[in-house]
Amino acid sequence: MDSIFDVIDKNGRNIRHTNKQYSHMMEEHPYMYKYLEEIKEALQKPDKITSYSFDEDVRYFYKYYKHLEKPNNYLLVVVKYLNGDGYVISSYLENKIK
Repeated sequence: MDSIFDVIDKNGRNIRHTNKQYSHMMEEHPYMYKYLEEIKEALQKPDKITSYSFDEDVRYFYKYYKHLEKPNNYLLVVVKYLNGDGYVISSYLENKIK
């Protein structure tokens, strides 16, 4: 499967952002095209990682950036882990950590 990028997250696991998920993200959140580097950084150096209560394999990576479109100064990257590795499900801007 082709990917836009692969990075090692803060916990040492490989995270892949696939072309398929990138296309889906662009349909839902087209403004995110300009934040690819921030997405990588949020995975590598998040301010906070939270769990998703309905799926123990999903994590939310949050990173604060001053330059994002106010009031949404948090970049959220949603990752699903399968067999030790992860892939980006989505990413978008938020106004706070939830």
